Amino acid sequence: MNYTAVELIERKRDGLELSSDQIRWLISAFTSGEVTDYQMAAMAMAVYLRGLDHQELATWTDAMLHSGETLDLSGLEGPKVDKHSTGGVGDKVTIPLLPMVRACGVLAPTLTGRGLGHTGGTRDKLEAIPGLSTSLSSEQFMEVLRSHGMVYGGQSENLAPADAKLYALRDATGTVPSLPLIASSIMSKKLAEDLDGLVLDVKTGAGAFMPDPARARELAATMVGLGKAHGVRTTAFLTTMESPLGRQVGNASEIKESIAVLRGEGPGDLWEVVLALGAEMLLLADRAPDEPRARSMLTEAVRSGEALAVFEKVVEAQGGDPRVVENPSILPLAPRRAEVVAPAPGWVTGCHALTVGVAATRLGAGRERKEDSIDPGVGVTILAKPGDRVERGQALAEVAYREQSRWQSVRGLLAGAWSIGDEPPEPVPLMGERIRSSEMD
Repeated sequence: MNYTAVELIERKRDGLELSSDQIRWLISAFTSGEVTDYQMAAMAMAVYLRGLDHQELATWTDAMLHSGETLDLSGLEGPKVDKHSTGGVGDKVTIPLLPMVRACGVLAPTLTGRGLGHTGGTRDKLEAIPGLSTSLSSEQFMEVLRSHGMVYGGQSENLAPADAKLYALRDATGTVPSLPLIASSIMSKKLAEDLDGLVLDVKTGAGAFMPDPARARELAATMVGLGKAHGVRTTAFLTTMESPLGRQVGNASEIKESIAVLRGEGPGDLWEVVLALGAEMLLLADRAPDEPRARSMLTEAVRSGEALAVFEKVVEAQGGDPRVVENPSILPLAPRRAEVVAPAPGWVTGCHALTVGVAATRLGAGRERKEDSIDPGVGVTILAKPGDRVERGQALAEVAYREQSRWQSVRGLLAGAWSIGDEPPEPVPLMGERIRSSEMD
């Protein structure tokens, strides 16, 4: 096959279809280094602008999936179910959810990702725990999973390596919101896990990569279809990301909030998402007869302390300091504090998730460039959420920062994240439509 990267870039740029052979050559050549990062960045932009049709996307996803190793979990007894979110501000659901599901008898392997754009990555959050590593070989991944029934993995060099390379490029090239690139990225990793079931949390709203509900639904249906085509029972939820989820935005602070959930504490909106997704995971695993029973099982796993015990053991197994469970103060924390205050009395009518996410990224909680490092100790604590009554001068948020220059650069931006009105806002439903592979034609 005598293809060149330039030829294929131009073809997709001009809106023409790529053949299955062309796509498989492209992904293979990118994995091997024959196609350079800058060439694949150009292709990513062409795909962002022109899209991929159904057949192109199926081939692209399959090529990514088979660009390296895949996991074989057939030797493990019990149903294997994972969860994935398209990303949102303050979205730390995976961290408390997996131990809860494991405590209910479901194997919960996961491959976590780095932060993309204005949203934090679960992998970055977990690595705020001193010593914890998500960079596990396939052998290490399997050992933790066998021993504890769950694992917080990250993409290894050998598991869907084409996606790992492209994932980093998307963050630095303005192509993160591309529907086919999101769908193929998520599903190539998840299908490589040899799962029995998969639950997808597809965000929509101001802080989501797919703010338009119609586009978010298209993404959800696309991924459910890819899961069904590979024999994996898949469900997608559409959830609202207008405001940050929970009250913490920042890597170490979101670990603290996750531990609070595992103690039966934590904010109500975070609990709502955790229970909805967790209940669906138990249903896909045939561990509960209906949703109310599944929710009851998850709640009992927290009340009994079993879910927290699972989390502590997995943290230790992955090299992390298990003392973080009893003493979250060992997590890194930036030394400086500032407040964002209400300019007038009234009702909080909005807390713009995108603005908060961008501000946290610029403080150092996320990456604006591929090579940027993460500061796990910086972040924003949301003190006032939509529906709260505030007085003039009352703190809306507390900011933890390290560098004065970074705080000054986001001070005005962050102050504009809150809107205050004379009347309380109408509640916005958090959980939206549910799309199940079993209900698709």
